[in-house]
Amino acid sequence: MDRRILYGNIKPNDIAHALMAEFNRGNLTAQIIGHANKLAVQISTRMGAQSGGQTALTVTVQGTEDGVMIEVGQQAWLGVAASLGQTAISALRNPFSLFGRLDDLAQDIEHMQMNEKVWKIIDRAATAVGASRELSDRLSRISCSYCDTANPLGEGSCIACGAPLGDLQPTTCSKCGFAIRNKEMNCPNCGQKQ
Repeated sequence: MDRRILYGNIKPNDIAHALMAEFNRGNLTAQIIGHANKLAVQISTRMGAQSGGQTALTVTVQGTEDGVMIEVGQQAWLGVAASLGQTAISALRNPFSLFGRLDDLAQDIEHMQMNEKVWKIIDRAATAVGASRELSDRLSRISCSYCDTANPLGEGSCIACGAPLGDLQPTTCSKCGFAIRNKEMNCPNCGQKQ
C-alpha cells in the first residue's frame, strides 16, 4: 500500500472526482463510496469487457487538518496475468495469432500501469488546486518559546535570541505518518495518542 499526504486547500472530493473522470470509461469502471471526509474510489474492469484481463484497485482519500491523506491499495493482478499468459501461449502455438490478441495485449499493458496513472491523476488534481507534498504553513516554521520569533523548520536554535529549538520540532504520528507538533497530545489526522 502506497500512502501520501497532500497539504493545502484540497478536499477528498477533488481527488475522487478526478479519478472518476479518468477511469470511468472504456473497459474500466469507477465508483465512489463513503462520505465527504473519507472516500474510497474503486476502479475495476467492467463486467463483460471485450479485451484484456480483469483487474481492480482501491484508492482511499481521507481529509486531514491540513489537506488529504491518500492510500492506493494493492492492485489485483491475477486476471491480467492470466490474460498475458493466454496471449503468450497463443503466440507460441501460432505466432500469427498474436495479431488477433493485440487488443488484449494493449489492455493488459495499460492495466499494469494503473498505479502510476492513478498517482499522475492525483498529482494533476493537487496541482490544479494548489496543493503539494510540502508541509503546510502550520508546520513550516517554529515560534521560539522565549522571544516568539518565527524560525525555519529544522533550525537548531533561534535566529534572534539563540535559544534551543529542538523540543519544538514537529514529529510524525507512529500510526499514520502525519506531521504533528510536539504540543499536540493526539494526532490531528487519526486521533492516535502520542
